[in-house]
Amino acid sequence: MLVKWIRCTVVDRRGFERGQRKWAGLLGEPGFRAQGGGWSRGRQDVAHIFSFWESRAFYDSFMARSHDRLASSQAGTFKNAQVRLFDHRFDVKTGFEPRFTDADLIRVALCRVHEERAEHFVLMQEKVWNPAMAGSPGMVRGLFGEAPGNEYLVLSMWRSAAEHGKYRTERVERLALRAQTEADVAALAGDIVDMESAWTV
Repeated sequence: MLVKWIRCTVVDRRGFERGQRKWAGLLGEPGFRAQGGGWSRGRQDVAHIFSFWESRAFYDSFMARSHDRLASSQAGTFKNAQVRLFDHRFDVKTGFEPRFTDADLIRVALCRVHEERAEHFVLMQEKVWNPAMAGSPGMVRGLFGEAPGNEYLVLSMWRSAAEHGKYRTERVERLALRAQTEADVAALAGDIVDMESAWTV
């Protein structure tokens, strides 16, 4: 499965939201699985969109054919779009399905990892972080993705901000020490996204 993450700064909120609903046209595209997103909790003008495709081939075909037509309705409503593609490596919790209807919040983390530490980082993700997140009440599902250049995506869906907050305060520092995260990670960027149900396709 291919995961696409778009982060952009919105300059016309109403126009952007109107355009976002037009992406319902993705339904019926060969290989398309789901799309959803919402607004950053930390920066009110930042939007995040996540879309899921069965494979890179299906995605490339869509980009060549239908993408520009669907995207045209949002032209001029945002700037600084950053687009990243990741290959799904494994689930956080079992049986990841690209569904957004039962989650209020998405936590997304982008980790750029030192090349010589990449293997260790992936192992710690499986052995330390995944079980901790999977065991947290309120964590619905998640995935771990990989992009060229030792970049990794950790995406988790949560039922509510309160439940995600409990996980953060109780566990993260302790887990980071155990996983030696500081030694592995060269750069870390992330955000917490409040889901907009109208954007779900």
